[in-house]
Amino acid sequence: MSFLKKIFVKSRSQEDGFFFNEIEIILGFKPINLDCYRKAFTHRSLNKLDKNGKPISYERLEFLGDAMLSSVIAAHLFNKVPSGDEGYLTKMRSKIVSREHLNELGRDLNLIRFVESKVPTQHFGENIHGNIFEALVGAIYLDQGYPQCEKFIQKRVIEPYVDIARLEGKVISYKSLLIEWCQKEKRTFHYDVFEDNAITGERLFGVKLSIDEKVIAKARATSKKKAEEKASQRAYFAFQEKINTK
Repeated sequence: MSFLKKIFVKSRSQEDGFFFNEIEIILGFKPINLDCYRKAFTHRSLNKLDKNGKPISYERLEFLGDAMLSSVIAAHLFNKVPSGDEGYLTKMRSKIVSREHLNELGRDLNLIRFVESKVPTQHFGENIHGNIFEALVGAIYLDQGYPQCEKFIQKRVIEPYVDIARLEGKVISYKSLLIEWCQKEKRTFHYDVFEDNAITGERLFGVKLSIDEKVIAKARATSKKKAEEKASQRAYFAFQEKINTK
């Protein structure tokens, strides 16, 4: 073996050793197939291909992890809340696997430090945290199977975060809640969306939310959806007493 090849192999071995140790701490068990977990943090911008010429990225594992989370959490709620009907259980599951919550889980574990990408991490959207958390769950399923995947979700999601009483009062979407209330009370509402760029040049969107032709709330954010949700939240607090008594 050439001198340069020895250095490369040693360096790669040290890198794998560090990654193995860090992942083991997060998982709570020893990974078997480290490649599964590397794939969970591979961004498509790298344009990597497997031996069959198929693209390698975390996106397929993200899909699998989403299904595993839904399955395990659905079973937990089914057993934990025997009186809950289908609508209640669906709403509660949605709160647990909401994008906001998954992003929080990914941030808490600092998973973004493992992401390999040609795109600087500061350019990633907020949802990258939740996406790679789902991909990690998918990797666990491929590496260890359903039982170990279920244990991880119990340990990292259900035990520290799932409080039924607290979740019952948690709002998933202020916009949906506000629209439902307006329709029920026969009130007119309108979201006026416009570009509202910052001095720094960042592209932002502004929103004026009117109810019964009166501007109730304003907000701005990096996307139309976020701006509408922020304005809806402010309007909700303005009408909170009326909404919660209906």
